[in-house]
Amino acid sequence: MSQQYQIPGTPRIISPSPTPADPSESRDSYFAPITRSAASRRNQPPGAISEETESSSDSSVEKRARTRSRSPKTAAKLSRAPTQPSSATVFNKSNASASSPPNGHLSPSSAAPSTSSYWRDFSRSPSPLGLIPIHRHWRSFIHRHEIPRKALHLSIGFFTLHLYSRGTSAASIHPWLLGAFIPIATTDYLRHTIPPFNRFYIRVLGALMRESEVEGWNGVIWYLLGAWTVLRFLPKDVGVMGVLLLSWCDTAASTVGRMYGRYTPRIRRGKTVAGSAAAAVVGMLTAGVFWGWAMPRYGHDEGFMFRGTLTLPSVVRERLLGWKGEGSGSVGGWVALGVVGLWSGVVASASEVVDIFGWDDNLTIPVLSGLGLWGFFKVFC
Repeated sequence: MSQQYQIPGTPRIISPSPTPADPSESRDSYFAPITRSAASRRNQPPGAISEETESSSDSSVEKRARTRSRSPKTAAKLSRAPTQPSSATVFNKSNASASSPPNGHLSPSSAAPSTSSYWRDFSRSPSPLGLIPIHRHWRSFIHRHEIPRKALHLSIGFFTLHLYSRGTSAASIHPWLLGAFIPIATTDYLRHTIPPFNRFYIRVLGALMRESEVEGWNGVIWYLLGAWTVLRFLPKDVGVMGVLLLSWCDTAASTVGRMYGRYTPRIRRGKTVAGSAAAAVVGMLTAGVFWGWAMPRYGHDEGFMFRGTLTLPSVVRERLLGWKGEGSGSVGGWVALGVVGLWSGVVASASEVVDIFGWDDNLTIPVLSGLGLWGFFKVFC
């Protein structure tokens, strides 16, 4: 019976060898549990791909992504590490420097050549750039307050009064001014052409220069040109007053403007109400000194326009006002001197503020103030 019911052997099953499946198919065929946050992230649209180019280096090692260290010490070092601004950043800072509040120091971005006269702004900073070596050693005496330069500026006015007291005519002065203008202008041209000579020039005359004159023309050139113009083409008293206003009013406006200009409104770049008011006051005092003291003491020439009397024009006096008597419409003495002094202060302040094509004020102040006085005396004298 045991042979009749034998237990069959275990069948041997040989399965076919599996084919290699695609990784994407095996990845897609398995679905893990999905949370709500994962589902919301999956439904969000993909972000924009940045197309910024990498650095110019072609090294594959530099292009390899690196994980940033999470060490607090490393983060502190990175936060303290100085960053080197790019040229675009410096350019943007230079454009925004006008709206940023001043901090008393010169910003290197102000060197951007946004205007043709950008070098003139350097001299208004309390911090020297190092273009003139002596300015770094005498920051307050030479660079900020310009004591040697202003002393020379003031001395020209006193020297002019001295020559007037000796009876020197304007016709004998302006040839000397022209004779000094030509070699000084030639020397200034040569120093811009020959760099070693420019360094020697700055080393010798740096105390009388501004940093704006390192690459520009020396202010002495414009000073001589302005004084020669008014003494050559205008009457003697008007020409002398033009030189005096240049010497004293410009110095007063610069000194008071640097000291108190921050407390008053600004008229234009580099010009404040404090400086203009100082120029007006000194202009009135200068007219009083010259026409009220020097002219009565040392006399006047035939070419003088103002002789102590102001008269209304005949058209205004006779037709509009109906004054036909002799001496009507005329004032003299201290009244006439006060009117002339007031007008001198006005023209001195206006010529110091106005900017004509970026010309130096050593040229515009004597010429404009001389023309203003000449026109006033032409109408009322």
